[in-house]
Amino acid sequence: MKLAVFDFDSTLMNGETIDFLAQSMGAQKEISKLTKDAMEGKLDFFESLSKRVKLLKGLEYEKVLQICQNLPLMKGAKETIRELKKRGYKIACFSGGFSEATTSAKEILGLDVDFANTLHQEDGKLTGLVGGSMMFSDSKAIMLQKLQSLLGIDKENTLVVGDGANDLCMFKYAKTKVAFCAKDILKKEANIIIQEQDLSKILAKI
Repeated sequence: MKLAVFDFDSTLMNGETIDFLAQSMGAQKEISKLTKDAMEGKLDFFESLSKRVKLLKGLEYEKVLQICQNLPLMKGAKETIRELKKRGYKIACFSGGFSEATTSAKEILGLDVDFANTLHQEDGKLTGLVGGSMMFSDSKAIMLQKLQSLLGIDKENTLVVGDGANDLCMFKYAKTKVAFCAKDILKKEANIIIQEQDLSKILAKI
């Protein structure tokens, strides 16, 4: 058995979930700047996430679900997941974003499991608060080690794919480290770099 862990935003999905949500609030410019700084490692991930979600306060939860269930998948995502499963991989999605989006993608793509944060809502509207298992810059590494232990899969049989600074922590625990259309901070530590927005390009390199 092997394990493949994919980031969600700008990896399995073409774009950032929070940017799509921000369009409904007129806060896209401010949120996009915070996202960029976090993905480049210029801003602590927890701090960035907290600030961005606060800007979504008041957004109707039904609207959130509607947007999250209709996000554009990355080119090659379905084909890549299908092929990796044929090769004996268990497939996980780790997202510093939101389960409202990853749960839907899990069903569409046939992922084995997804871990993400959850937007807090009250009376049908977002409160500006968020919680979950992917809140911090080292969260993905912690979850990866737990999953490896649970499944009995070692570093040699682990593949990780991401694009931003919060994916860097996983690289220490995986033999195959893929930087997908990634920020420079991730490219420096990767052993596979994909510059084209097509996940299937990974298949020829592993």
